[in-house]
Order: sequence, then structure tokens, then C-alpha cells
Amino acid sequence: MDNPFQLITDAFAPQYQINLSIQGLDGSIMLTLSKAGRIVAKRMISAQQRNDPERLRRLVQSIQFGIAIEQGHSAVAILEAMTGGDTVKLPPPQTQRATSAPTGL
Repeated sequence: MDNPFQLITDAFAPQYQINLSIQGLDGSIMLTLSKAGRIVAKRMISAQQRNDPERLRRLVQSIQFGIAIEQGHSAVAILEAMTGGDTVKLPPPQTQRATSAPTGL
């Protein structure tokens, strides 16, 4: 069985500082990702998620999806990248541009 802590570390390092802390007697852990002193994501991981490689992979993808949305990436582009394989890189975030009506009509 793969080490769940290594899977989490591989998914988020070196982009983020990773903190894993035990939360309860049930084996749940809190994952906190931070960058430049700011918390980027915080998620509770149950013992069942941690011990099931497929559930853990989906949780990691969900966190990556949430972070990408927060950074301004297109949800459609992110989903395409997630379903297209591990080698697909996300396009740069979209910027909000003010649109103006054409003049001279």
C-alpha cells in the first residue's frame, strides 16, 4: 500500500508548505497548505479517506481544483486538465477585463 502522507506531500510540495496534524482518536488528520505565510487550503482527512488510495487521490484532486479556482483559473480548463492526465499543465489564470461598448455606431 502506498504511504498516504507521501502521496499528499508529492501532490503539493514544493509549491506549498504542508502541515499534517492529528485531529482525533478516530484517526482523522487536518491538512493545512500554506504559501508565503498565508493559508491556501485547510481540509480534514478522515481515516477512511487516508487509508483508501482512490479516495485520497480524489480528495487531493478536489483540493487542487479548489486552489486553482481561487487563483482565477477557468473551471472548465481545470476539469479538462484533471481528466486529461497528470502531464497536462493548467493555462494561466484568466484576468478580469473591463469591456466597453463600441463607439461610433
